[in-house]
Amino acid sequence: MKFKELEDFLGTHFIYTYDNGWEYEWYAKNDHTVDYRIHGGMVAGRWVKDQEAYIVKLADGIFKVAWTEPTGTDVALDFMPNDKHVNGVIFFPKWVKDHPEITVCFQNEHIALMEESRLKYDTYPKYLVPEFATITYIGKAGQNNDDVIAEAPYKGMTDDIRNGKYFDENYRRITK
Repeated sequence: MKFKELEDFLGTHFIYTYDNGWEYEWYAKNDHTVDYRIHGGMVAGRWVKDQEAYIVKLADGIFKVAWTEPTGTDVALDFMPNDKHVNGVIFFPKWVKDHPEITVCFQNEHIALMEESRLKYDTYPKYLVPEFATITYIGKAGQNNDDVIAEAPYKGMTDDIRNGKYFDENYRRITK
């Protein structure tokens, strides 16, 4: 599939690996919301649904997505799906770098803890992670598909997705 317009990008499910080895799974749920799971790196095991985000087309086939999490982490991603690349910058508050285990959860059920930790611990200096990533999976899940990111990450999940063992032909989770 070729990406050109924002409509081509919305509803797309990606798995990508940063050059530093961190593996992320990310879904453009609609024109203002993203869902994601983190499979590798300092906050592996974290997953989030319905994160408000700023999503725009920069040029044909190139898309920018940016958001601020309840943790105080800022994220800016440039997706170039036709070339299977992402360029991202994550701005982790000092507290997330010092206490990543606090964030390794289903964030939606722990917003108060994220906000409390943001106030309790140091925010600065921010831990800046600028990285390129290679997209290893692209799936057309359709917009507002709550089956895409619907459970905690597990070991081997991204391989199950890439190998067609996680979603059926309608992009619904296969019951395990």
